[in-house]
Amino acid sequence: MSSVCIAGATGWTGSALADGVLAADGLELRSAVARSAAGRDLGTALGREPLGVPVHGTVEEALTGVDVLIDYTSHEAVKAHALAALERGVAVVIGTSGLTADDFDEIDAAARGRGLGVIAAGNFSLTAAMAQAAALLVARHLPHWEVIDYASATKADVPSGTARELAERLAAVRAPTGSQPVAGPPEARGATVAGTQVHSLRLPSFVVSTEVIFGLPDERLAIRHDAGGSATPYVAGTLLAARAVSGRVGLTRGLDTLLLE
Repeated sequence: MSSVCIAGATGWTGSALADGVLAADGLELRSAVARSAAGRDLGTALGREPLGVPVHGTVEEALTGVDVLIDYTSHEAVKAHALAALERGVAVVIGTSGLTADDFDEIDAAARGRGLGVIAAGNFSLTAAMAQAAALLVARHLPHWEVIDYASATKADVPSGTARELAERLAAVRAPTGSQPVAGPPEARGATVAGTQVHSLRLPSFVVSTEVIFGLPDERLAIRHDAGGSATPYVAGTLLAARAVSGRVGLTRGLDTLLLE
């Protein structure tokens, strides 16, 4: 039985995940972190009957007796949360987007230094993981690709964690063949992330969608994942990671990594 703390437990994904942990075999929801509900019971904070799960204002206060921290907070806070948990001997599952490759390198070094595991995914949806696995396979054979990152108008970080992770994982397969320079403003070509051009759209009606387009002369292949309007798709993958992380050392990136082992 692994005891779990959820940081961001009253948020959109965190509240759905809390229900998932409560119903899961082999996991116990020990504590939660949410500054707006600090000092309350999580059930009460979610408008339900008490659950016997205390809510704390900081991660540091919530880690007593915890084996795994699951973080669904913000890109400003997640790195500090992960490092604080590792310092306390707690494994980490990161579902929050916005971390850079350098951030992940620092987290990996801290995890290895403590002999602990960290699992991070830009998207813990099982179908998103399958889309990423397919893209990595295609990249072995097709040398030209770009990524389009779609999200809601209110999403602050660009590109999304899903798109950034995809670009960085593709870079581990091979570098894309460069395209011809285009006259005009260079920013019209999007941002270069680990060698891949990534174009971020922020518009109403999107939640998170990620598309990678591969091209050859006279043909194209598009692999796209679209998320719906609820957090339900992210629960099963996060629970899988929470069960797996205690047996690992260092950083594992991508839910597809777990699924393909």
